[in-house]
Order: sequence, then structure tokens, then C-alpha cells
Amino acid sequence: MKVVLASGNKGKLAEFQQLFAGSNIELVTQSSLGIESPEETGLSFIENALLKARYASRQSGLPALADDSGLAVDALKGAPGIYSARYAGEGATDQDNVQKLLAELSELVGVKRQARFHCVLAFVRHADDPVPVIAQGQWEGEILSAPSGMKGFGYDPVFYVASEQCSAAEMDKSQKNAISHRGVAIASLMPQLEALGLIQKPA
Repeated sequence: MKVVLASGNKGKLAEFQQLFAGSNIELVTQSSLGIESPEETGLSFIENALLKARYASRQSGLPALADDSGLAVDALKGAPGIYSARYAGEGATDQDNVQKLLAELSELVGVKRQARFHCVLAFVRHADDPVPVIAQGQWEGEILSAPSGMKGFGYDPVFYVASEQCSAAEMDKSQKNAISHRGVAIASLMPQLEALGLIQKPA
């Protein structure tokens, strides 16, 4: 089954392709179909995921899967949150966003640096699907004082995972996918799609 991924993010596509490996889902990015991203006007990860999924499905005529995810830092009252991808402004690079985050935390002396990644996945069979499939996942960690590691993308270099004793950017893909917020959300999504007969169980 061909499904449009409502994202042009190559890092996300690579993770999803690995997570769906062995299933009958063929993911294509919306950018490969010439579809631009809609304005994210929701006030929550769930609202934005649904908005993106419905838009991609309407533009492509295909079922769509959208991911809205981000980093929430306790000391920053949940920021950058739904604005994670554009924390340093529209068109910001991953490095820009990381540097802004570290600068914000540098002004908070002695605070704990707990944080978590959140991921909401929304799957729609068509643009007006009244019962979209929703799955969520989160990943606990803390923010390092400086980047460490060259793998991953986004805030991975400054997200320290105590159980692995390294940053998310120091993990290999299979290690990260097994425990990440996106991996947990996918693990929740797959049985829901299987129960609806929408996908075949991976071999």
C-alpha cells in the first residue's frame, strides 16, 4: 500500500522506512509528489499531526501518515514543544535550534535539565477520514551542556539518554529506533493498523 509521508524531512523518512521494513507499506514523501507543507496552526502535537495528514492526503489522493514531534524541556516550561523545528526562527537549521536551546538553558543556573521527546503519529485513509488512527510515544532524557555525537538529526546531539549512557546522536539506528519516541509511537501504531486490516504484519 502506497502511503504519503507528510514530511520532507529526510531524517524522519529514513527512520520510518527502517521501522516499516518488512511491511506492505511503501512510503513516499510529500515533497517527492510536489506537495508543500501546510502552515502548522494547531496548538498541540495531535492537532498538527492531523492537520498535516489530512492536507497530504487531500493533495495526493493517497492514505497519509503524519508525524508531529518535538522536544519539551521542563526548565523551559515545555519549550520548544510544537515549535521545535523552528525554535530559532523560520528556516532555522538543526544547529541553529540546538544553539538557541543551549543558550536558553545557560541562563538558568543550577536547574535540572530533564527533557523528553514527544511524538504523535496520525494515519488517515483519506482526507476526511472521521476515525484517524492516532499513536503516541515519548522518550525521557536530559539536555547536555554541549553537543555529542554525529548520528541522528535535530536535537539528538544534546539529548542524553541515561539508560544508554550516551546522546541520541551516538546511537546506531536500530538502537535508537528500539527506544525512541518515534519507535514507541510506531510500535503502538502498527497493531492498530493491523487490526483494521490496513497493513500486513512485518515478516
